[in-house]
Formats: sequence, C-alpha cells, structure tokens
Amino acid sequence: MDMPRAGQLEKRRRRRMILLAVVAVFTTGVSVGIAWIPPALPSLDRDSLFMGKVERGPMLREVRGSGQLIPVDIRWISAPLEGRIENIPALPGVEVTPDTVLVELSNPEIEQSAFEAESNLHAAQADFENLRAQLSSALLNQQAQMATAESQAEQAKLQVEADQKLFAEQIIPELTLKLSRLRAGQLDKQNSIEKERFEKTESSSRAQIAAQEARVGQLQDLYELRRRQVESLKVRAGIHGVLLELPVQVGQRVPAGTNLAQVAGPKLFAELRIQETLAKDVTVGRKVSIDTRNGLVPGHVVRLAPSSQEGQVTADVALDGPLPLGARPSLQIEGTIEIERLADVLSVGRPSFAQQGGAVEVLKVINGGKEAIRVPVRFGKVSVSTVQVLSGLAVGDEIILSDTNSVDGVDHVRLIH
Repeated sequence: MDMPRAGQLEKRRRRRMILLAVVAVFTTGVSVGIAWIPPALPSLDRDSLFMGKVERGPMLREVRGSGQLIPVDIRWISAPLEGRIENIPALPGVEVTPDTVLVELSNPEIEQSAFEAESNLHAAQADFENLRAQLSSALLNQQAQMATAESQAEQAKLQVEADQKLFAEQIIPELTLKLSRLRAGQLDKQNSIEKERFEKTESSSRAQIAAQEARVGQLQDLYELRRRQVESLKVRAGIHGVLLELPVQVGQRVPAGTNLAQVAGPKLFAELRIQETLAKDVTVGRKVSIDTRNGLVPGHVVRLAPSSQEGQVTADVALDGPLPLGARPSLQIEGTIEIERLADVLSVGRPSFAQQGGAVEVLKVINGGKEAIRVPVRFGKVSVSTVQVLSGLAVGDEIILSDTNSVDGVDHVRLIH
C-alpha cells in the first residue's frame, strides 16, 4: 500500500520542476526579446515648430536694432529775470509755436521800473515839444528883425542914390549926402549883424533840439528795454515743437537763468542700439528702414558711436521720409540696416542659435516630414532672418529653426502633428 503513494509523490515533484523550468525559460526569453526591441524615438510637435528650407539665390544681409526717436533740436527755456511763477498755461506733451506762453512770471520791481521809464519818456517828449515851440518862436522873431534890418539897409542905399542925383543937380548940400551915406553904412552893418545873429540862433536851436532829441531817444530806448523785460516775464517757447518738461510749480520763486521748460523741435532722428558683434559691418551712409509701429520710414546712417556700452553700439539715423501720424520724441522704434547683397549663395531661415561663421548641429527633416535627424552644418554670413549655408545642407533641405532644448543630445526625433 505504501509503494503506490511514493510513486505519485515523485511524479508531482517532477511535474513541478518541469513547470518551473518552463516558466524560467519563458521569462528569460521575454527579457531577451525586450532587450532587443529598440527604444521609442522622442517626439516633437511639428505644428509648434518653425521650419526653414534651404534655397539658392541672392541674400540680403541686414542688421536690426531697437531704439527711439530723438529731436534734432532740444532747447531749455530759462527764466530771463528773477520772478515768481504766477501761472503755467501749458503742460508737457502739447504742441507749441514760437509765441506759445509756457510760464508767466511776476516781478514788481521790473514792472515799477517800466512804469517810471514810460513816465519819464512822456515828460521828456513834452519838454521836447515845448522847447521846439520856444526855439521856433525865437527864430521867427530873429528872422523878422533880420528882415527889418535888411529892408532898412536897402532903403538907405536907395536914399544915397537919390541924394547923389540931387547933389549933382546942386539941389541938396553935400552934408546931406554924407549923412545919407553914413546912415546907409550903419544900416548895412546892422543888417550883417542881424544875419549873423539869425544864423547863430538857428545853429543854437538845432543844437538844443538835437540834445533834447538824444535825451528823448535815450529814454525811449530805456522804456523799450523795460517794456521788453516786462514782456519777457511771459516766457514763450521760441520755436515750433513739443513741450517735453516743466520742472517748476506755481508760486515758486526762481532766479534769472533757471531752466523753466524743455522744448523739442519738430524734426526728429532715430537712435538705434545694435549688438556690438553685428555693428562692425555697419557704416555711415547705409540704408535703414525705421518701423514706428504705424508705418515704415526710410533713412540712412549718419553717425556711429565710437565705443560700445553694455555690448551695444549706438547708430544715429537721419530720416529721409515723412513720419507717420503719432510719431513723437521718445517713441520706441525698430530699425533694419541694410549691409550688403550676396549674389548667389545657399541660405536658410536663421535659427535662434546661428552665429556668423559658426559650426553647429541642426535637425534636418527626413522621411517626408515624419522624422528629423541631427546633422553638422557650417554657417557663413548672417542677417536678421536668414543665414548663409557653407556646408552640411543642400537646396531643398528643410531644417527646424525653433529652439529644441527639450531634445538636446538626441540625434533622431519623430515629428508628430
């Protein structure tokens, strides 16, 4: 009875061992099979990527910079005299003309001086008119006396001629003739004296009038000076343009020469900041297109800063066309500077990591746009949106331009839609 039971136990043990061996073999085979399966490719969403296709033909090299519009003429308007600010009729940002009043000052001393100067001028003008009337009357009296003396002298001469005829006819004695001649001589001398006196009186009158005219002229100039000083208390812009700053307040007392306002003229130029690595190809005279966000304005480079600041070089651009509406000082702008035109080169859209003359690896699209592989490429000259291809790509090749940091170090990726 014990023998059959021992045989069954042996059979069960043998089956268990066979089952365990089969499981071990299966597990080993599955593990080996999994090890031989290639890993899944990392993927990128094609719709979120920027692509570029290699082309052959001309390539325009450009450099881009940002900046702002700067007035050609900026003036600080200063206080002509000491005074107290009574009114500020204009505010920063308004357009002004040469006669626009920016600040109104008050100065009682200047106003009092102007009033006194005007009073003195009116008094001097009245004195002048009075003097001229007096001298004119005196001159007329002297002229009348001279005319009387001249008439008496002529009468005496006629009397001498008559007495000579009468004496020749022995009608009158010789004494009467001598007396007549004596009287004629005296009247002739008197006439000469009156003429000389009239000439001296006339000369004296002219001198007195000239002196009084000079005094009136001096007082007139003084009054005009005081009047202009009072008028200058209304500080005006002086030019056409835009009011930029008014660093004063009503009630403030300011000495002469204090800056009251800053006015920018209507003519503007563009100031661009260019990366130092790209600015070496920019020269004076290069064509520029200025984007004001409301239109494009042509221009040309007129000055380059001799040194860089914070890795950027400043370029001044003269504007060759009219500015669009809304263009004002300090308006933020973008500028594109044309450097050169390459005639027949391979070019592609510029990846964000492309550097002039640099050797990099890019992801080239293959398999009908389903995959991309990493290939070495050497770039040549760069522009704002394009770059020259020296080696590694051919016409028609398509590459990924976007930043692909998520697959750095991966040589093969899958593109999904």
